[in-house]
Amino acid sequence: MTASKPMTRMISHVILDLDGTLLNTDGVVSEVLKEFLVKYGKTWRSTGIHRIVGRTPLEVATAVVEDYGLPCTPEEFMSTITPMFSDKWCNIKALPGANRLIKHLRSKGVPMCLASNSPKSNIEAKISYHHGWKGSFTAVVGGDEVVMGKPSPEIFLEAARRMNADPSNCLVIEDSLPGVMAGKAAGMKVVAVPSLPKQASSFSSADEVINSLLDLHPEKWGLSPFEDWIEGTLPIEPWYIGGPVIKGFGRGSKVLGIPTANLPAENFSALLSEHTSGVYFGWAGLATRGIYKMVMSIGWNPYFDNTEKTIEPWLLHKFNEDFYGEELHLAIVGYIRPEANFPSLESLIARIQEDGRIAEKALDLPMYACSKDSPYLISSL
Repeated sequence: MTASKPMTRMISHVILDLDGTLLNTDGVVSEVLKEFLVKYGKTWRSTGIHRIVGRTPLEVATAVVEDYGLPCTPEEFMSTITPMFSDKWCNIKALPGANRLIKHLRSKGVPMCLASNSPKSNIEAKISYHHGWKGSFTAVVGGDEVVMGKPSPEIFLEAARRMNADPSNCLVIEDSLPGVMAGKAAGMKVVAVPSLPKQASSFSSADEVINSLLDLHPEKWGLSPFEDWIEGTLPIEPWYIGGPVIKGFGRGSKVLGIPTANLPAENFSALLSEHTSGVYFGWAGLATRGIYKMVMSIGWNPYFDNTEKTIEPWLLHKFNEDFYGEELHLAIVGYIRPEANFPSLESLIARIQEDGRIAEKALDLPMYACSKDSPYLISSL
């Protein structure tokens, strides 16, 4: 991820994209398109998501119709598929850090606007399922309210106008390249939060590229900082995962000197899509051994350039033998940092060791220590 460029003017207003930035819609898009295409004897290719992220509804329809050679017009495609999306809006979850960011900016009196290529009615319907969102925004601008959607700057300039803000005082937060291009063309500062993995290098035009909203630091832009970081850790709503310990890539002990207790990521694909890649920590329960502190990475491990997202917990305890096949339950209670690449193996190992020290110390704090008593950890012991 890139470092932020120097700020030249004070930010007073924030403009947010919705789909892929605040809401985890990519999974729903793939689900609906898969269901739709099977009627035509076609198979949805997940790589196709790259072609449609950040585009207007008509651009998306045109791309899908062309790519799959469908016997319908883009307009007919839209009329059929729109109700299918509408039925699933109630199930779309907020992305990690979205609720936290909205609540924080609202509490500090920072005017916010939603600006999306989606029709305004769709935007309002989606946010109605998320408590407190509707009343948090000074304005909402839909793609049907402007002549040209992103990457045209029109939608962001209209957002600034409705908030009575100078464009140069606005910070845009976007997940797509068309959105970043639109924000920069509008003369605004732009933070990119790519919704697709391994795409950070494509966002060099943004003023900052971050891994997720959990990694946003408002003070970089002259806004009030978050006040919830504790000793280098961010408390999160606990989540739980478990399964048999499997053999990983064989590099934990041999290459890094850090034995990991890998879980089969394919069993948790839906859950993993809800959580950003990065380094987390919490408690681990082993069926035949007890409960231990642990630190865990989720993601693609940029140094090793994984092709699939993995879960690699490191139990902060010295074991005398392997325990492949044993049932492992995890309670994840905090976040440390985004995943990152490193210039050398030595620097990677040093950072992992530092993550372990941070987790070891933090888990002694009462707010984290109480999760050691989670029934989930001992349910199989």
